Amino acid sequence: MSTYLVNHLRIPGVPEEENLEYLEQVEATTAHYGGKWLAIDGEVQVLEGAWPGSVVLIEFPDMETAQAWYNSPEYQKIMHLRTDRTISDLVLVDGVSSDFTAAGYAQQLRATIAAAECGS
Repeated sequence: MSTYLVNHLRIPGVPEEENLEYLEQVEATTAHYGGKWLAIDGEVQVLEGAWPGSVVLIEFPDMETAQAWYNSPEYQKIMHLRTDRTISDLVLVDGVSSDFTAAGYAQQLRATIAAAECGS
């Protein structure tokens, strides 16, 4: 099951040299881990709430591989070029299985709630 890295990225002011150095180097760190870049930059179209900034979306083969990339010496060496000069909310999230349905997920939640209520 694929895992996705989602980064809500805000760069205060104009991108600095370090931001550009990070971009020039980061793709090479993801390639070894099967990282596939799906979205980057551009303003998002906000339908509800607020989302100042940009979004970065990278797909990895699975959670373990995504974590291995994030913790790798290659990425850790350049990570400060992003974190020192940007504001980021960065998460890893697993994709859903091919048989996923929102209705089925609702049923799972109902069962969890019912079990918790019986155990109270």
